[in-house]
Amino acid sequence: MVDMPVRLAAPDPTWRESFVGQREGVARVLARWLAATVQHVGSTAVPGLPAKPIVDLMAPVVVLPRIGSPERAAMVDALTKDGWTYWSDDPHAATRLWFLRPSPELRTHHLHVVEFGGPRAHALVAFRDALTRDPAVAADYADLKRRLAAEYPEDREAYTAGKGAFVAQVLGYTVD
Repeated sequence: MVDMPVRLAAPDPTWRESFVGQREGVARVLARWLAATVQHVGSTAVPGLPAKPIVDLMAPVVVLPRIGSPERAAMVDALTKDGWTYWSDDPHAATRLWFLRPSPELRTHHLHVVEFGGPRAHALVAFRDALTRDPAVAADYADLKRRLAAEYPEDREAYTAGKGAFVAQVLGYTVD
């Protein structure tokens, strides 16, 4: 799949509205699997934080079906029929289903389907909440994101990997 470059945007209050606009559709499509409410996670969920202008949603499911299972295929099918693009080459496929919309070249939303109560779900919420609670941590993260975006404008994998140690430090553990 073609990937889009790393470009940070100033904080935008419409990111919350964009999340709300997608939340109900995701909840409807995944209703039979959901364990809890679809949440807004990632940098666009943190007031005042610069971010790639891509809204991240987390859908916690009762059980994340194993790779290759019919139930996993059913989840992928349901979301792709609703306009989500499944990222089949996700290196974290064992712990999430990952989707984007509308296309890899022009993303507006990411969707993380994760197991409710699992380490990935916990990390997404805990990191968002830590940034929201502590303006100094959020400012340090914003500085790191700006440096990484300048260093890796065409390499999303390196940009994301560069944030790993910071995230692990804030959380006190690493997530695959």
